[in-house]
Amino acid sequence: MKKIAAIDIGSNAVRMLICYVIQSGNQEIFQKNSYLRLPLRLGEDSFRDGIISDKKIKTLSEALISFKYMMRVHNVDEYQIYATSALRESTNSLNVISEVEETSGLKINLINGLKEAKIIAKGNLLSKLEFNKTYLYVDVGGGSTEYSILRKGVDKKSKSFKIGTVRLLNNTINPSTINEIEKWLKSNIDQNDKVKLFATGGNINKIQTMTGTKTGKPISYLSVKDLLNNLQLYSYKERMIKYNLNPDRADVIIPALKIFILTMESVSSNKMFIPKVGLVDGMVKEIFYEKNGCKLDP
Repeated sequence: MKKIAAIDIGSNAVRMLICYVIQSGNQEIFQKNSYLRLPLRLGEDSFRDGIISDKKIKTLSEALISFKYMMRVHNVDEYQIYATSALRESTNSLNVISEVEETSGLKINLINGLKEAKIIAKGNLLSKLEFNKTYLYVDVGGGSTEYSILRKGVDKKSKSFKIGTVRLLNNTINPSTINEIEKWLKSNIDQNDKVKLFATGGNINKIQTMTGTKTGKPISYLSVKDLLNNLQLYSYKERMIKYNLNPDRADVIIPALKIFILTMESVSSNKMFIPKVGLVDGMVKEIFYEKNGCKLDP
């Protein structure tokens, strides 16, 4: 039995997942042990100013130091830290990585959008999929949205687009990006295909609860549209109170809904399934199977 930690430095939040990996016969069981999310919102700096501020660097360092102590308490064997769009697009990303590593002793790796999409797809249980169907995964983050398509069990395609919840809030997206998403999805999915859509990201679990969708059941297109229309009737503070939303969720949930609706309309899907996995889930599997994790210093 091993313990593995995966840390995702995203545009809206920094997340850590700690998993047991248990050998059971010829297969491995990945059992979630601990999950922590801190809403640092690095994308506010990166997408608006093109640089991560000293204040955010200090906060990120402190967050990773706290994660390091948690990993020690949990006796973690290996870990990996990936940073996505907010950090990779900041002009001082290398300085941030160097300063944070010097302060915390933890190594950060920048990954591009394509790798991010592929790792998210790894977090899903492909062995349970029917090979005569087309599966589309969409992960909506703060700075980017990743898509992966699995068609008839063999044809795999992934792509990342510079559109995300924090980026939309700051009005820093290229208007042509929406057309690019629609074009890419339609060109890679046959009109006659029956598409099964899986949605992941920090907002989708809350959306599932807010639409009254039971666990294990798909979220319908109409319920997503209704939720968006209702939320837009209220101010930021009113949404926090009426819907019991955290401050860092009450603003980004509206752009998240818009991206999910765009995806559903582009592939003519009337429902989304929620596997409750994300980048950190795929990272744990990557660390275990590819042995590219870092050892935790004693």
